[in-house]
Amino acid sequence: MSNGFQIRHRFAEGAQYIGGKLLPGTSGRHHEVVNPANGTTVLRYELASTDDVDAAVAAARAAFPAWSGATPGERSEALHRFAARLAEQADDFAYAESLQCGKPVKLSTGFDVPGTVDNAAFFAGAARHLEGRAAAEYSGDHTSYVRREAIGVVGSIAPWNYPLQMAAWKILPAVAAGNTVVLKPAEPTPLTSLMFARAATEAGIPDGVINIVTGTGREAGEHLVGHPDVVMTSFTGSTAVGRRVAEIATATVKRLHLELGGKAPFVVFDDADLEAAAHGAVAGALINTGQDCTAATRAYVQRPLYETFVREVAALMESVRVGDPFDPSTDLGPLISHAQRDRVAAFVDRARGHARIVTGGEAPGGDLAAGAYYRPTLIADAAQDSEIVQAEIFGPVLVVLPFDADDEGIALANDTPYGLAASAWTRDVYRANRATREIQAGCVWVNDHIPILSEMPHGGYKASGYGKDMSAYSFEEYTQVKHVMYDNTAVARKDWHRTIFGDR
Repeated sequence: MSNGFQIRHRFAEGAQYIGGKLLPGTSGRHHEVVNPANGTTVLRYELASTDDVDAAVAAARAAFPAWSGATPGERSEALHRFAARLAEQADDFAYAESLQCGKPVKLSTGFDVPGTVDNAAFFAGAARHLEGRAAAEYSGDHTSYVRREAIGVVGSIAPWNYPLQMAAWKILPAVAAGNTVVLKPAEPTPLTSLMFARAATEAGIPDGVINIVTGTGREAGEHLVGHPDVVMTSFTGSTAVGRRVAEIATATVKRLHLELGGKAPFVVFDDADLEAAAHGAVAGALINTGQDCTAATRAYVQRPLYETFVREVAALMESVRVGDPFDPSTDLGPLISHAQRDRVAAFVDRARGHARIVTGGEAPGGDLAAGAYYRPTLIADAAQDSEIVQAEIFGPVLVVLPFDADDEGIALANDTPYGLAASAWTRDVYRANRATREIQAGCVWVNDHIPILSEMPHGGYKASGYGKDMSAYSFEEYTQVKHVMYDNTAVARKDWHRTIFGDR
């Protein structure tokens, strides 16, 4: 794998990727990529200015006619080459992702990178299936058909929790459909987005199709969203920031795709496989140190299983190995920053007065004290209307509450503003079907929690936003639907004309 010096050398030219070239930012302000496992600086770079955003949008706009005019087969071939290039560089991507995020390397190598390669391969194939509905004579006198066309320059903003995968989710469906993209990654985690764009160039995707501007949300992000030459905004992040993005985008009548916060319920009915549910809860709550908008955060357990579930989950959490992200045996790495670690700790500390901290609830000391670590935490007996149950914590914290009747369990699952993901645990097909119908979330797993697939859509209900990432459904975000109608009569005076002038 790479080392820190090579990372600095790789990005010595800057942290902006515009028109096929790495460039320095021009804001005059700098930012540091910090390894959250030990607090050391990985890269210091100059942030993008509004001028850099303008340059990136101009490059994307210049590339759009040729890229949108390419055949689906030509775009497909380019994306297949891109997928192969990503696979060739898998170790470098995994190293950089773990370095900037603190992800355990077994997560980067087993989830983030292969998922991104698969996503690229999927959209390489999907590029050839941008179809409208078949032609037909719906009026009797005309033939109608539907075209699905690229819309133009897409301005996307991605978060810091899955920088590589979020870059892929934003960029791949857009470019497969013939659009060009300007992506703003989060300031702490630009490395793999920049590597992603460079790999695209190396694979033969034309300059300007994929551009990266690394700047602050207030300056680069808001300018990108409000840019008159950007026809669509795709944003993944918190609901609060999503509201601001929506305000700016709607002012310029842009198409808008929002994937926002989550507070996923994990509903365990009394006939569930308890061992499977306990293992699923720990894995679902702790993935990416809980910094996942689909992570299991609220476990509702039917009362006959409640105390046993709490006991088994606590024992499993206590067995989780917290440590160096680059140690292959590490299960849980640090949070993204000390500020995020302190935010999570504050949520837990405020809950102590009204809930039971079963395990965890502290930052480890010793060799891990310099990093942004927090122990896996299980909280029981909180009130449904309490902050710890209702608010998105974004850390390795699971709250467990009991319920009695099935109606109550489903009602509790729906009782937050969010609706991104959920799971139901039961051996009863009727209970499972009811849960998948009635739980208000964009994804409902049965007897599992977290797996995602390139072929399946990802997106939420309610305050979790709208629109879909991945799958062929994502093309509905990134294409314009056009109705084309041909007259088949060759008659000069149509019967409907009489409603405007003359007689029959």
